[in-house]
Amino acid sequence: MTTCPDDVLALAAELAEIGREVTLSHFRQDVAVESKDDASPVTIADRRSEELMRERIARQFPDHGVVGEEYGPSNPGASHQWVIDPVDGTNRFASGHPQFGCLIALLRDNRPILGIIDMPALDERWTGALGHPTTFARHGERSTVRARPCDGLASASLFFGSGNMVRPEFRTALDALRTRARFALYDGDCYAYGLVANGTADVVADSNMGVYDYLPLVAVLEGAGAVITDWDGAALGLQSGGEALAAGDRGVHGAALELLQQAREMQK
Repeated sequence: MTTCPDDVLALAAELAEIGREVTLSHFRQDVAVESKDDASPVTIADRRSEELMRERIARQFPDHGVVGEEYGPSNPGASHQWVIDPVDGTNRFASGHPQFGCLIALLRDNRPILGIIDMPALDERWTGALGHPTTFARHGERSTVRARPCDGLASASLFFGSGNMVRPEFRTALDALRTRARFALYDGDCYAYGLVANGTADVVADSNMGVYDYLPLVAVLEGAGAVITDWDGAALGLQSGGEALAAGDRGVHGAALELLQQAREMQK
């Protein structure tokens, strides 16, 4: 199979609609924010969205596995694994900030073949799938998108996807990247990766991520001609660490990767 099947694409779109309906029903309401065991935030919208999405997947593909941020893995030995982050940016969501997302991926044999970045409050959605160009939908209008070329890091716009979550041991490496870029912006979360796919931003560097944060990005970026890897240049999968580097231009990705690796070696 060289393309993502139509029934899978249809289900993924339905899952995104489920997530959108639940989160918007709670958005800018008096939502309680709890702390999980790892101190990360969670709300009723996170939990209810994931519950409904899991139920929907089980009805159509009972042999598939699911890895969700709120309820962990189910059927971990399955060749097909759905990866779900029902609310990416829970603090933003709970604060009434519209830049929160819903992330959905499907992996086949540990390789992402589908990804969705949905922004419910902005009515924007990126969909990427193996064998299909990435699309961007906004206010009912849908178009194919493409990452842009870039002359080099000195010309690149750079996002630190989760700037307030950077682990201390990675700050030196990210600072090295920041000083070489044309300018840097912070805390774009999943939205920054969508901007790379749209060809309006160039590089995103992240650390301290979960699999549900980065795996839904892969098919979106690759279908737009961009590249995303870990900080060693390896493909992202369920066993990857928490670091990701994305760029619309492969040459710029290579230069950024080399810079990150050099900075990390100097810290040893």
